[in-house]
Amino acid sequence: MAWMTYISHWFDEDDWYEGHQRAKMSQVKQVGLLAAGCQPWNKDVCAASGDRFAYCATLAIYIYQLDHRYNEFKLRAIMSEHKKTITAISWCPHNPDMFASASADNLVIIWNVAEQKAVAKLDSTKGVPASLSWCWNAGDAVAFVSHRGPLYIWTISGPDSGVAVHKEAHSFLSDICLFRWHPKKKGKVVFGHTDGSLSIFQPGSKSQKHVLRPESLEGTDEEDPVTALEWDPLSTDYLLVANLHNGIRLVDSESLCCITAFNFPSAAASVQCLAWVPSAPGMFITGDSQVGVLRIWNVSRTTPIDNFKLKKTGFHGLHVLNSPPKKKSLSSHSPTKNHHTSSTSEAVPPPTLTPNQAFSLPPGHAVCCFMDGGVGLYDMGAKKWDFLRDLGHVETIFDCKFKPDNPDLLATASFDGTIKVWDINTLTAVYTSPGNEGVIYSLSWAPGDLNCIAGATSRNGGFIWDVPRGKMVTRFSEHGKNGIFCIAWSHKDSKRIATCSGDGFCIIRTIDGKVLHKYKHPAAVFGCDWSQNNKDMIATGCEDKNVRVYYLATSSDQPLKVFTGHTAKVFHVRWSPLREGILCSGSDDGTVRIWDYTQDACINVLSGHTAPVRGLMWNTEIPYLLISGSWDYTIRVWDTRDGTCLDTVYDHGADVYGLTCHPSRPFTMASCSRDSTVRLWSLTPLINPLQINILADRSWDEVIGNTDRAVEPGAPPLLCGKVSRDIKQEVDKLIGNPRGKKLRWFSECLSSKAQELTTVKMSKFGGGIGAPSKEERLKEAAEIHLRLGQIQRYCELMVELGEWDKALSVAPGVSMKYWKKLMQRRADQLIQEENDDVIPYCIATGDVEKLVTFFTSRGQLKEALLVAQAACEGNMQILQLSASNGSSNPDGNLEDYNELLHRVSKELAEWYFQDGHAVLAACCHLAVENIELAMANLIRGNELELAVSVGTVLGESGAQATHYALELLARKCMTVTTCFPSLGYRDLAADLLMMTPNNELQLVKLCAFYPGSTAEINDLHEKCNLPGVEECMQLAETAQANGDIFETIKYYLLSTEPEKALPIGIQYIKEQISSSDWTLDSVCPFLDLLSYIRTERLVLHKCSEVRNELLILSGYAGALLAIRRQYASIVPALYEYTSQLLKRREVSVPLKIEQLSEELDAWRACTQLANKSTDELSYTPPSESQRMVYSTLVSRIKEEPLKGIIGPDYVTGSNLPSHSDVHISCLTGLRIQGPVFFLEDGKSAISLNDALMWAKVNPFSPLGTGIRLNPF
Repeated sequence: MAWMTYISHWFDEDDWYEGHQRAKMSQVKQVGLLAAGCQPWNKDVCAASGDRFAYCATLAIYIYQLDHRYNEFKLRAIMSEHKKTITAISWCPHNPDMFASASADNLVIIWNVAEQKAVAKLDSTKGVPASLSWCWNAGDAVAFVSHRGPLYIWTISGPDSGVAVHKEAHSFLSDICLFRWHPKKKGKVVFGHTDGSLSIFQPGSKSQKHVLRPESLEGTDEEDPVTALEWDPLSTDYLLVANLHNGIRLVDSESLCCITAFNFPSAAASVQCLAWVPSAPGMFITGDSQVGVLRIWNVSRTTPIDNFKLKKTGFHGLHVLNSPPKKKSLSSHSPTKNHHTSSTSEAVPPPTLTPNQAFSLPPGHAVCCFMDGGVGLYDMGAKKWDFLRDLGHVETIFDCKFKPDNPDLLATASFDGTIKVWDINTLTAVYTSPGNEGVIYSLSWAPGDLNCIAGATSRNGGFIWDVPRGKMVTRFSEHGKNGIFCIAWSHKDSKRIATCSGDGFCIIRTIDGKVLHKYKHPAAVFGCDWSQNNKDMIATGCEDKNVRVYYLATSSDQPLKVFTGHTAKVFHVRWSPLREGILCSGSDDGTVRIWDYTQDACINVLSGHTAPVRGLMWNTEIPYLLISGSWDYTIRVWDTRDGTCLDTVYDHGADVYGLTCHPSRPFTMASCSRDSTVRLWSLTPLINPLQINILADRSWDEVIGNTDRAVEPGAPPLLCGKVSRDIKQEVDKLIGNPRGKKLRWFSECLSSKAQELTTVKMSKFGGGIGAPSKEERLKEAAEIHLRLGQIQRYCELMVELGEWDKALSVAPGVSMKYWKKLMQRRADQLIQEENDDVIPYCIATGDVEKLVTFFTSRGQLKEALLVAQAACEGNMQILQLSASNGSSNPDGNLEDYNELLHRVSKELAEWYFQDGHAVLAACCHLAVENIELAMANLIRGNELELAVSVGTVLGESGAQATHYALELLARKCMTVTTCFPSLGYRDLAADLLMMTPNNELQLVKLCAFYPGSTAEINDLHEKCNLPGVEECMQLAETAQANGDIFETIKYYLLSTEPEKALPIGIQYIKEQISSSDWTLDSVCPFLDLLSYIRTERLVLHKCSEVRNELLILSGYAGALLAIRRQYASIVPALYEYTSQLLKRREVSVPLKIEQLSEELDAWRACTQLANKSTDELSYTPPSESQRMVYSTLVSRIKEEPLKGIIGPDYVTGSNLPSHSDVHISCLTGLRIQGPVFFLEDGKSAISLNDALMWAKVNPFSPLGTGIRLNPF
């Protein structure tokens, strides 16, 4: 195991306690990723292999992979090591895990996709590698070429490694557009040139340079670049060539003649890209350059067989996937796949078919890239998109802002000359501006619901864009051709707009263009911001390193204040929304400075960034929280009271420019970057104690405060903004039990998926900007319904939305009328779309089971749910074919259907869960009243606060899971590293535990673990109704005399000498394990109790032997618990950890290393069938002895009492690939996907999911230090 070598030295250092406080996970959680689009500049920027495809943004490569279980493509990895524009990528033809990329900074990189890392680099290539390709038949060699040649061949490994020059391919007379190796004929290669000609080279033949130019160009010097070039897969000599203006020809590379010229329906059509369809001999597809028309051709016909208009914008690239996603369906065209391949020269015509059959559409999936950055996977057979990522930005995103009256809409401004408005729930573009503006540096929404955006450009001045009408309504040209770096619409006075520019002026004008003020600066002005408290005050940041404040109510054009202190140019400035007169500025000197306008002074300097600072954002609820983004690729979170950096986020792949959040969702932040992505982050973990105060129903004083109280050094976080005040007012108005409402409203304010309650009925579907999309309404309804626990209302909402396609969870018992209509419409639509006989057939015969299975097998879970639902409603007309006994039993049927419904909703929940949406998974379960599983999904997704809120609303039915969630939350408080042992956290943990019944044992653990003076500990004992430490000592001695082991351990742990409990407890556990019929449940309560001994006592030198024994026994019990809970990813690591400790430490425990490896092998052998359904070939059945060992294990392990929590943990964001923040897990040796957890040495990392599972079964850190792990 890779990790053992990595951390083995900790096992030798016996007394190791340094860095105890450093174990941490990132405070800022990534919850959403808006991937970049495909760049439209270079040719070979999309590639595919097997079940993966890749495309390039400007600086990063995005890799999507087919998830076979659900038959959908998911973003698997983002590869970013290129610092300049990527020019080409090429997939290795004989190794699906390898591909190569080249970039404009003369760099070629070879990547391993599976391990998500660069395995070889070649830098400082001669000339820019404009085109690149793996050499077919040449093992590990990649060829690349700059515009005029020569062709270089880089052999990556082996005896001949190094770079060689192709003997003949050089000194071309025209630039190279692209080149292609022949897949069968070794060493044969063709180049396409900008003048329309081809050059062909093959070993042993005369090289042909600049031949086969389109006839119409002969004798002219007109350019007509070759846009696409592909060898015919069925011949050695035929070649398909597309020229931009002269269309497509099939040419013979030997006789140098044109065999067929293909004709287009209109003269205006021009081809941008083409691809052969491997599954249909003789067929190829092309994409037009002006409009997104996909044409399907056969070499035997000169005109296209079919044309589909897929998009308004032209194509950029096309690639046909060799193995289209395997639909486990009964579709017509899978059994007869004819592969007619020939080895030698001429193409073999396919066998004769009737004309109609000959040209049926090829069953294939085309990866399509468009000029606007859109990327999609088109199913040509079914004529529909399997997947479409529309309208991604393809260049640096300089600014992002939420719409003032709608926290779901985010606008972004980019280098590519467009502003796009995104729905952040579905991560899709709702609007995009007309474009062609040059570079857009900055944007500002009009206040309120005016639905306009002001934009600032590099050379075309400023503009106002009316978003719903899609028109530019005003332009500002006062700055001439100078770049405008910032535009700000005043939110206190909607008639005024400020701009600042490279010409040194900050200009204030009315929206109709009347100039009110021109403030001249000594150099370029980069940033400006209107004061949030005074409508006539504005601050600016200038190249002369100064910050200025101007007052508009006077006629003077001199600043009121000038702040000096930065040592390089000042970029953005931001006024604090909560503290009057406080503003911050970010500078190229890498610092952020906080200025107090009332004191004329700089009150703090925030140092930590290693490059210029760009993004700046104050939090609108916590007055001292400030967030900054920088060219050093990081986002930093600051406590401005003392200047400490609370967290650093490394995941953007390039400079971070914009940061924003919406005041009604103060803890959901969006960021944008030069890596062309937008990320969504949750900041809630930063204010965790506040969330827990709300759950524990603490007084308002501990939740909401005024700014002066909150900014006192060391004060706990308090909400000071408008949203929290509004919630308090609403709750104070309520009569009766306001707790449920309070929990719900705060969940909405703090959660990243929050919604105002008024939107439940969303009366204005038609009107307004950003009329919510289907997906958004679904999620919104689900969220609200989940928080309300009102299933009936949720159903009505869904049906009212006509959302049959996503009738995610309509509980049995909603009126039949909806259902009849819904079912008929759905059936009609399915029959129409899929043309699958199976559906009407199933419906006609009422064969519900078959229909559900059919849908489930195709990954169409939502449809399956619908059918099951209809059956439960009695809406499937069942033809009663007279049963043999002459009677039918409708009730029996209904029970079956109910079971079916539960099964399908469970499967849909699993789909959401593995997609990183634990909350939506819980909705599916709640919808069919499966409260246990709903709660379990929230706990496994580590949404503990939400689980407690929901459990509290649901009451008795969710009690068991709620108590477990409360215990885990209390554990979180018990080891919160920031200010434990502060009384606040200690009391919080106690309060949470007091909310559970039979809580004495849990309170004992809290008191045992709590470090402090005797007086403090006695205080806590009193609060928890436990005897004082002196009395506990006597009780322990009495219990020991009476032979009650458990009570002895318990009271010793609470006494002044807790280490006395260790030998007693461990001796007992060792005796248990030595007997043949021991079970996990007989030792776990003892181990669990012992593990709560105070850390500083456990790591004492005199305890080293018992400590090692405790760690080993906990590790072993942890491995068995992990088997019980099906935490397959950590079982091997726990076994390995235990045997390493056994090997390296002096201990006497009744465990043998051989026994451990035997058990692990038996577990692997007996469970591999369940886990490894993909490659049945390598399956070897377990041996008889392995079966024996495993059955003994199972008899020891027994059943998990909390049914639902079986299965791995998977937190929000686990499905998001990291970009530049790459960590290797010390448990698996693989790159970590999703959130990372750092162990106590501050550098070893494991995935947060693994950390959560580990901590639930073994409380001690994987480093073997005796420190408790606390990832909750």
